[in-house]
Amino acid sequence: MNTKIEEIDGKYIATLVGEMDTTAATEAEEVLKPLYHSDGKDVIIECKDLEYIASSGLRILLSILKGAMATGSRVVMRNVNDDIKTVFKLTGFINIFDFE
Repeated sequence: MNTKIEEIDGKYIATLVGEMDTTAATEAEEVLKPLYHSDGKDVIIECKDLEYIASSGLRILLSILKGAMATGSRVVMRNVNDDIKTVFKLTGFINIFDFE
């Protein structure tokens, strides 16, 4: 799993690459933790190369969303493949995140 955050045009862009299983989610959380407090900036989660996400990864995304909502920011899931989108549908997360 490879995770990085960039700030571009006043937004945070978090890129997720690989499989976010339970072990990888622990490492990814350390990288993504600054997004828990997005300071009013929108957050884009780039998922073009995300192949798998475990429940621990979903928990991280939910924490990012809660932090963003507290400051009036949006979290947008971008380029989510059909398999990952199915996980979002099964968990009900499809209704709480925005998708592009």
